[in-house]
Amino acid sequence: MTSRPAVTAGVLITCGVLCAALAMGLRNSFGLFLAPMTEANIWTASGFSFAIALQVLLNGVSQPICGQVADRYGGRAVVMGGAVLYAIGILGMLMAVQLGVFTFFAGVVMGIAVSAAGMPVIIATLTRLLPESQRGRAVGLGTAGSSFGQFLVVPLAGVGIGTLGWETTLALMAAAALLMIPLAWTLGEPPRAKVAPKDEETARQALRRALRTPTFWYLFFGFFVCGLHISFLTTHLPGFVHYCGLPVAVGAGAIGLIGLFNIGGSLVSGELTQRWKRRELLVIIYAARGVLITGFMLLPKTTTTVMIFSALMGLLYLSTVPPTVALVARNFGTRWLATIFGLVFLGHQLGGFTGAYMGGVVLDMTGSYDLMWWIGVGASAFAALVHLPVKDPPLPRPAGAVA
Repeated sequence: MTSRPAVTAGVLITCGVLCAALAMGLRNSFGLFLAPMTEANIWTASGFSFAIALQVLLNGVSQPICGQVADRYGGRAVVMGGAVLYAIGILGMLMAVQLGVFTFFAGVVMGIAVSAAGMPVIIATLTRLLPESQRGRAVGLGTAGSSFGQFLVVPLAGVGIGTLGWETTLALMAAAALLMIPLAWTLGEPPRAKVAPKDEETARQALRRALRTPTFWYLFFGFFVCGLHISFLTTHLPGFVHYCGLPVAVGAGAIGLIGLFNIGGSLVSGELTQRWKRRELLVIIYAARGVLITGFMLLPKTTTTVMIFSALMGLLYLSTVPPTVALVARNFGTRWLATIFGLVFLGHQLGGFTGAYMGGVVLDMTGSYDLMWWIGVGASAFAALVHLPVKDPPLPRPAGAVA
C-alpha cells in the first residue's frame, strides 16, 4: 500500500469531513426522485421504496465486510472504490427502465457503495490516523459534516430536479460522487508489515472477543434504537406532518432543520466525548429523545411545534456516533475498529430498516402514526437502560492493538 502523504491533522480531518458530507448528502437525496421517477417509468411507490429499503439493509450487512477490508488494506482504497461504485450505482439508476434493474443499482450496488464510502469507514480511519487527544473531535466533525451534506446537497438536488430535470440531476450527482476520490487520497495509512507480529490479534480473534463481550451487545442494541428513530423520522416525518394538515413545505423544512441542528449536536457530542464519560453521555441522549418525543405527542401539531421539535431532535440526531465509536475503540482497540464498529453499525441499519418499514405498517393497520411514536418512546427508554452497564475503560492495549 502506498504510504500516507505528509498531511497535517487539519487537512486530514477537513478532507474526511468533506468526503463524509458528500457521501451522506448524495445518499439522502434519493427520496426526492420517488415522484418524478415513478411517474416517468410507471413504477409503484412501494417498488421504489423497497429499493431504498434494500439499500439500507445491504448497507448494514456489507458494512462489517468493508470495515475489515479497510482494517487490512487501509481506508483510502475502500473509500475510493466506494466513490466509483457510487457513480456506477447512480448512473445505473438513471438508465434503468425496468424496476428490477433500478432495484439492483439503487439497492444492491448503492448499498455496498454507501458502506465503502460511508461514515463508519471514514471515521474509523481518522481514529487510527489521529492521536487520542483529537479523535473525539474528529468523529464529531465527521458526523457534523455528514449532516451538513444532508443540509446542503439535498436542497441542491431538489433545485436541480425542478430546473434541470431528474435525469440531468442524477447525472450531475454521479459526477459529484467522483469528487470523493481526491478527498479520500489523504486517508492513506502507513504500510503495515507484510508478516504480522506473532502477538498481533487477528480479525477473527478480535471479532470473537467482541461477540463474547456483553458491552458489544449493549452498544449493538442501543445503536439499533438510534437507527429506528432516524429512519422513521427521515421516511415518515414529512408524511406525519401532512397527515396533521400542515403544508408539505413544513415537512421538508423539518428534515432540513434536523440536519442543520445536528451539525451543532454532533460537534458538542464530539467535544463531550473527549472530556466526559461516554456511557453517561449516551444514556442522557437516548433518555432526552424519549422525553422530547413524549412532549411532541402531547402538544398540538402546529408549524411552530414541528419546527421546535425538529431543531431539538437535530441536536440529538447523530450525537450518538462519537461516544459509540469511542466506546468501541476503548473496549476493543483500534486495530480492527472499522470491522467491529461495522458490526455495531449493522445494528443501526437493522433498526433503520425496522423504523422505515414499521412506520408504514403501523399507518396501514391503525390509520395513524401515533402508535409508532410511542414505540419510539419505549425504545428510547430501552436504549438508555441498556447503556448503563456498558464498560467505559481507558484505551486498552491488548497484544497487537494499535491505540
